Amino acid sequence: MNDYGVLKSGTDIRGVAIASEGKPALLTEQAVADLAGAFALWLVERTGKPRCKIAVGRDSRLTGELFEKTIVSALSDCALEIYDCGLFSTPAAFMTTKLPSMSADGAIMITASHHPKDINGLKFFTADGGVNGDELKQIIALADEQKRIKPSSKSMVIRRDYMRLYCDTLSETIRKGTGLFMPLKGMKIVVDAGHGAGGFFADRVLAALGAAVSASQFLEPDGTFPAHPPNPENAQAMDSLKTRVIESNADLGIIFDADVDRCAVVTKDGTEVNRCRLIALAAAMILPEHPGATIVTDSVTTEGLRNFIESLGGVQKRFRRGYRNVIDEAKRLCDSGVDAPLAIESSGHVAFAEHYFLDDGAYFIAKILIAFSDLYRHGGDLTDLIAGLETPLEETDLRLNFIGDGWRSTAEKIISRLNGIAERMLKLSQDNYEGVRAYVSHADGYFIVRTSVHDPVLPIYIESNKPSGVLLIARFLHSFLNGFADVDCAPLEEFIRNYVPPQTSASAEYVDTDEFRGYAGADDDETEF
Repeated sequence: MNDYGVLKSGTDIRGVAIASEGKPALLTEQAVADLAGAFALWLVERTGKPRCKIAVGRDSRLTGELFEKTIVSALSDCALEIYDCGLFSTPAAFMTTKLPSMSADGAIMITASHHPKDINGLKFFTADGGVNGDELKQIIALADEQKRIKPSSKSMVIRRDYMRLYCDTLSETIRKGTGLFMPLKGMKIVVDAGHGAGGFFADRVLAALGAAVSASQFLEPDGTFPAHPPNPENAQAMDSLKTRVIESNADLGIIFDADVDRCAVVTKDGTEVNRCRLIALAAAMILPEHPGATIVTDSVTTEGLRNFIESLGGVQKRFRRGYRNVIDEAKRLCDSGVDAPLAIESSGHVAFAEHYFLDDGAYFIAKILIAFSDLYRHGGDLTDLIAGLETPLEETDLRLNFIGDGWRSTAEKIISRLNGIAERMLKLSQDNYEGVRAYVSHADGYFIVRTSVHDPVLPIYIESNKPSGVLLIARFLHSFLNGFADVDCAPLEEFIRNYVPPQTSASAEYVDTDEFRGYAGADDDETEF
């Protein structure tokens, strides 16, 4: 019996697919075949249809084409209809179940989102959306026992350029939203696909609607991702797009992750609209259509964002990080009679109720382009929609790596002990679901320390409205975390060492940054303030 449970990552399958020194491949061809066969059996039993339609596709990862062939081969004698879609996006995989021209019963997407080139994974969809955690456990249990559909007649394999149909729906959405046949005519737009699957958007959508896209970059699929990580949260990726937009004098820049379920934009003046700015933009677009609605976000968001949403008459519901968590909470609210038209995670996963609550980066960009088209014709920009978003005096975002294999245990100790300290000596947030969110009154700020959903990383966000307040909080966190040998505190130490206070008036009062020094975090009995 196998143990494919080690490949479960939230609601996805994910693991090392290319072996390297000291790093064996876990997501092997055999694992992919077993999991795909288990999904097909699970789908047939779930739908009651003996001849299900299953779409299969991939992003640009190095093992993607091999795994696609593996899946098609594994299902070849199961009496199924298999649509071999080649290179496409994760949202397109789900949409194969919705467009009448295909009406698939399920879909398998081969992707590992923004992760390094040696990683790959699988996402499974039904017409109801991506499988949830419990459903994935059922599929894994079948795969562990190598249970599959009993061989019978040959499956029908149909090669399909599904992206053509998907792009047509995006173009129609923009045309309908603007009331124009060529709504982007005269605009210069840069697309950065990061060598993932999103290159289609430049020619098949933007150019078809009249935009000039010649300044776009990294559109060619390349699973080594040579330009930068395909991740709208990554500083290098956003800097690359920002530079391209400014140098080419473009009107807008668009960036996707590798499988196009996340996105961000850069405006003409170089303003990066990702993370909380992206949430604010989505809220500003949806709330006029849904007055008083609830916007469901993860809880790694700023106080300024909450104030912004409330200033527009909306309500922010902070919930657990993880795109399926925020989506499921928005669905639950809608089912209970609450108008919750938008679920959005600060990583860039955006899902609208009007679009099956599918986290679809390309669809969100389509909605952004509808708003931008109107602003452009009247001399405005997207920043006009989020002008009321408060920004802190200073902030920093750091990521500390765990050392060794026992990182989850260390992470639990860190969160537990830090939570206890914050509860006794600071002020804990009452609506936080991500690690520890605590307010530091004399620094006029707060910090969020959490563990990554998928990776051995400890992300830290600090915000303050008082000069050197961020430094004070950073020193406190360093004195705590430095007591844990399995945490690499180098990024935090580098920030403290190179800290430059914000530009303020000469009369500004600086806080005492030594106040929290002297804490040893590895032992709760050594607390000193």
